[in-house]
Amino acid sequence: MNRVLLVGRLTRDPELRTTPSGMAVTRFTIAVSRNFTNRNGERETDFINCSAWGRQADNISKYCRKGSLVSAEGRIRTGSYDAQDGTKRYTTEVACDMVNFLSTKSSNNDANVAPSMPDSNYPEESPMDMPMESTDLTEDPFKSFGEEITLSSDDLPF
Repeated sequence: MNRVLLVGRLTRDPELRTTPSGMAVTRFTIAVSRNFTNRNGERETDFINCSAWGRQADNISKYCRKGSLVSAEGRIRTGSYDAQDGTKRYTTEVACDMVNFLSTKSSNNDANVAPSMPDSNYPEESPMDMPMESTDLTEDPFKSFGEEITLSSDDLPF
């Protein structure tokens, strides 16, 4: 199984490009801290190259900037090419199926960042920035749910 889940910050602004067929693709790098420290007591960081396609690529380019906190889920993809000097170069990146935006506008230096929802249009104001409505906990939330249903042990499949 080839699955990867990363949480980290973008090291630079995402690069959005379009293929000749019109498909959007964006490339970005995520800095991911390791869970342990080295011999000097310092935490090391890995820099993981990533790519995303289609509407997700557009949204990443639109809402993420250098320093944005994201989670990325996908698969490792390797490849190779011949460089101009004749040497063979090898590449490794995460092909992202889903990228969640974990930063808010205020926590990302007022960048235009909204939470990620696959295949949706994002409002200018992030839902994370909107006040939540309070709920009265003294009232039964299921009072108008419908009729009461009684089950016997014979009704259960196990």
